Amino acid sequence: MPHTLFGARIIAAPMAGGTSTPGFVTAVHDAGGLGFLAAGYKSVEAMQAEIGGARTLGARFGVNVFVPDPAQLPPSEAVQAQLEEYRGQLRADARRYGVEIPPLRLDDDDQWLGKVEALLADPVELVSFAFGLPGADVVRALQRAGSAVLATVTTVAEALEGAGQGVDALVVQHASAGGHSAAFQPRPVGQGASLDAGHEDSLQGTTAELLAQVRSAVGLPLVAAGGVMDRAGLDDVLAAGAQAAQLGTAFLRTDESGARQLHKDALASPHFTQTLLTRAFTGRPARALVNEFVRDHPDAPEAYPAVHHLTAPLRAAAAAAGDAERLNLWAGTGWQQARTGSVAEVMAGLLG
Repeated sequence: MPHTLFGARIIAAPMAGGTSTPGFVTAVHDAGGLGFLAAGYKSVEAMQAEIGGARTLGARFGVNVFVPDPAQLPPSEAVQAQLEEYRGQLRADARRYGVEIPPLRLDDDDQWLGKVEALLADPVELVSFAFGLPGADVVRALQRAGSAVLATVTTVAEALEGAGQGVDALVVQHASAGGHSAAFQPRPVGQGASLDAGHEDSLQGTTAELLAQVRSAVGLPLVAAGGVMDRAGLDDVLAAGAQAAQLGTAFLRTDESGARQLHKDALASPHFTQTLLTRAFTGRPARALVNEFVRDHPDAPEAYPAVHHLTAPLRAAAAAAGDAERLNLWAGTGWQQARTGSVAEVMAGLLG
């Protein structure tokens, strides 16, 4: 039976940038899963509007929030110099579309306090965090307000730290997952989501193996994330001790997904043959299909979200031009198994 905290074996990952819409999470709910709205990159008001929309549609859902990195607010002088250099490198891309690269923005915390305050004032059932831990005080406050709190972790050490803050459950993300790595503790080069000049991309073990390691260290309910694309993958992580699996790439091409059609089509294109963890688009390691932009910018600085703001006009122009070679095509390692059709059809195939 699904764990009572989740009520489902399949959770649709919160996919920021427009994919995880109220309609999408409602479709997941109606098909027997649990969806998460993505608060990242949105204003407080936009987050609240999506919460209201999902409630109106009758969905059970959670909300995911990005945790800002104090070390990047602002970045060090050395990193700021790297950002200026990267800004210069991006001018060639900008000329392609006739757009300007904006000045550095170094103070964006994604309206962190405003979002936490809004979720305390109008609680949702589940709140998950990525890119860091919210702090024990925030965890307790959300729990007092009636929310269950999940932290996203990528190692046993991060899991122990998350458990120490009193969260209710952990999302255990393997480096095979598409989109941003949730890693927040430094680690040696070559371990999972770590990058070496944009090229290091070793995958240590499997999602099920990482899940089992975390399970041996903490006693919390666990959700497995990364590379789960079919019934066999789901069975593997459940057998390893997960109460549910969190899937993103598997749902990207569905009818209800808010992803751009250009992104959906790229996932099915034989032109793209590899994924890679890259900082090129946002300054934070994220797994994407390897296109020209990824290849052209292997040395992007580790500076999130400053790089995100630098590349935003380029990504918008690429999308408008239908240019998949310079768009952030987030994808997990199992992207070739992503299927079209409704969320309900994809869910039926996963559940058997």
